[in-house]
Amino acid sequence: MTAEELQSGHIFLLDKPLDWTSFQAVNKMKYKLKREFNLPKKFKIGHAGTLDPRATGLLIVCTGKFTKKIPEIQDAPKEYWTEIKIGVQTESYDTEKPEILHQDFSSVTEEDVKNTLDKFLGEIEQKPPVFSAIKIDGERAYNLARAGEEVEMKSRKTTIHYIKDIEINFPLISFMVGCSKGTYIRSLAHDIGQELGVGAYLTQLRRTKIGDYHVDRATSDFLNNDYRFEIL
Repeated sequence: MTAEELQSGHIFLLDKPLDWTSFQAVNKMKYKLKREFNLPKKFKIGHAGTLDPRATGLLIVCTGKFTKKIPEIQDAPKEYWTEIKIGVQTESYDTEKPEILHQDFSSVTEEDVKNTLDKFLGEIEQKPPVFSAIKIDGERAYNLARAGEEVEMKSRKTTIHYIKDIEINFPLISFMVGCSKGTYIRSLAHDIGQELGVGAYLTQLRRTKIGDYHVDRATSDFLNNDYRFEIL
């Protein structure tokens, strides 16, 4: 691999670790590539779809002329392994904030859970979490929320293609979910809890697929200082 090849365009599949932002992961790659291949300051690199810090899994990074492919990749369907906890909520809909609003879930059955999940298949209306990167009047929603300001999120349409491989071990429920661009799994977890009447929040999230790209081909070794990059 040469600097010229990187600038012509390549795609890397990263397995983003927990508590890293997508921006940090791309910056780590950019620093290593620039140092390893003596690339110019204006070397183009970007990711195709943000992963929350509390999520792990597939992060697609494009370099050079392949950064033009980012919108196309972002539009592709996504797949996530998801774990939620019922009977309790958090302000962020995930583990960023502490648990609140504990409720008795002893009356919830496995059949209730499966029937509820079925209700979310197809096109749905969904409100993004207030702790999200969506911009409101030029400011990120999570910055406003963390500053204690009241944030009103507008609902949007999204599509849940499938929910499968459901495992129930109360209060934890896990499943694979396939969805369209723009779906917030944190909001899905929250909405499932509301439909069950006992609340819920997202405890774990791992992105497994974007279009035809699978996390099985991704690497987390890019975090190691001695890692040498390979081309797909």
